Amino acid sequence: MAKEKLSRTRELAATVIFAAFQILKEKGGQAPGREVIAEVEKRVDLNDWAKATYEKSGYIRWQSILHFFSIDCIKAGYLIKKKGVWYLTPEGEKAIKLGQVGMLDAATDAYWKWKNENRPVETVEDQDVSNEGQQGQEATIHEIEQLAIEGLKKQINFKNPYEFQELIAALLRGMGYYTPFVAPQGKDGGIDVIAYRDPLGTISPRIKVQIKHRESSASV
Repeated sequence: MAKEKLSRTRELAATVIFAAFQILKEKGGQAPGREVIAEVEKRVDLNDWAKATYEKSGYIRWQSILHFFSIDCIKAGYLIKKKGVWYLTPEGEKAIKLGQVGMLDAATDAYWKWKNENRPVETVEDQDVSNEGQQGQEATIHEIEQLAIEGLKKQINFKNPYEFQELIAALLRGMGYYTPFVAPQGKDGGIDVIAYRDPLGTISPRIKVQIKHRESSASV
């Protein structure tokens, strides 16, 4: 059976995403996004269609395609973008072995799996509590609260390990802690987040967090 021919957009996406991953690997797993994009432009033979700009936005087509399909890679756990820096995860490095099309297909499959599982929680039907008094109203509130809790759990469970790690660091910052270290990717010596009560870590407690997503628990 002949392979289905890729669309021009998807063919270009597979090429530039794969090149970006190879560049990140060569640079030790991380690099500023602008450097990655500049290097991709040097390495990939881009035709006039790829280099054309969109009339409405003025964005260059191949760059827009790279950014658009990188979302698939992020949801697949292959790539992290943080403060302008791109990080290739160990999973992303393994995915390079799948080749251009295979890697993009795997990332897209992971994205759609996340998308389908991450649909908003359905709300309960409107209930007439006018004759149930305070007890009925409280029951309705508790039901809504439970739905909200389940919705939050669902959102957390759908995050990949690196997104979950960023969530924990953000939660600590929301509690007033400083987080001078958040492991970007790869081996981290068992420590994923370090949190201090003050910027220099002179005040107790000093927290070291090892994060286990899904069914495992985190140790502090």
